[in-house]
Amino acid sequence: MKKFLILLVLPLQLCTQKNNKEEIARWEKQAKDVTIIRDNYGVPHIYGKTDADAVFGLLYAQCEDDFKRVEMNYIEKLGRMAEVKGESSLYDDLYIRLIIDSAEAVADYEKSPDWLKKLMNAYADGINYFLYKNPQVKPALLTKFKPWYPLLWTDGSIGAINTADVSEEDVKMFYGNTERSTSFVAPKKEKEKVDGSNGFAIAPSQSASGNALLYINPHTTFYYRPEVQMNSEEGLHVHGAVTWGQFFIYQGFNEHCGFMHTTCNVDVADLYELKISKQGEKYFYTYNDSLKPVEEKKMLFRYKDGNGMVSKTITTYFTHHGPVMAKRNDKWISLRSYNRAMNGLIQSWMRNKSTGLDDYKKIMDLRGNTSNNTVFADSK
Repeated sequence: MKKFLILLVLPLQLCTQKNNKEEIARWEKQAKDVTIIRDNYGVPHIYGKTDADAVFGLLYAQCEDDFKRVEMNYIEKLGRMAEVKGESSLYDDLYIRLIIDSAEAVADYEKSPDWLKKLMNAYADGINYFLYKNPQVKPALLTKFKPWYPLLWTDGSIGAINTADVSEEDVKMFYGNTERSTSFVAPKKEKEKVDGSNGFAIAPSQSASGNALLYINPHTTFYYRPEVQMNSEEGLHVHGAVTWGQFFIYQGFNEHCGFMHTTCNVDVADLYELKISKQGEKYFYTYNDSLKPVEEKKMLFRYKDGNGMVSKTITTYFTHHGPVMAKRNDKWISLRSYNRAMNGLIQSWMRNKSTGLDDYKKIMDLRGNTSNNTVFADSK
């Protein structure tokens, strides 16, 4: 196997306004504790003193392989795709930002346990160090990654968003229509045909070798997820597939057990019909025979227009249930959903270090990975 150390000493003259000397010194110091070895297939095997070192190296290696995919996944989760693709993506961005609140992700980061915060810091540092070392790589939008980004997207599945049957088109028809008193009905979204992944766990009594076997078929296109291995002196020894831009193995195995996931449609979203009235310029909704004010939030969006950027402010509406997403049969529709959670990110990481079935079941009890079924096998 070929061995590559990611540590490269560059003169501090390369500092830019984006990277201060303290940051660069921190990155360089952590890089000394990280080794990336690529085997003859190009698969990165990452070694670090700590789990955070392994995360640092993992993100660096992912960026080496396909920075564009890493970046685009977070542009989407931040609701900023229109800044890259133009006005046609504006209401897709609104849809995401109504569902996934970046302020909540920041708040979760601030109250995260220290061990998790270290991993998220290492995630951002690994990407930012890569960009510093590779100035020829030009980001489409995100020139500096923030450590709270992983809390926008916490369970590994690429499309882990459940909004009952509200679609991007619903949102566009509601917020793109300035006459809210006019009755209009968005076309009802047809039930999606789900083509999920599949996995098979074979007990030792059923295998020719007498060993437990786990067959992982993520049912995705080639290189949809990269193969990696992560190791640390804190007990991390896991091999498998990672979704671009995330810092945990999504489907894989360690020396004790293996796990893979298939898509599920667990019910984590509820829709509420609202009877709306207007008093002056303010909207109210009826709840428990009384009127409650609809909260207004102004969201600023930017979208690419030729060689320039255009700004657009959209007034959005919220109830105590959640964001208003649509209008149907003269009633506004408000959404309550569970699409991201700190527990989801904790669960995603902890399963990488699980030691067997009992331990894995305790991790599953966090119930944060709402888009996944699990197929499991252990060494017994």
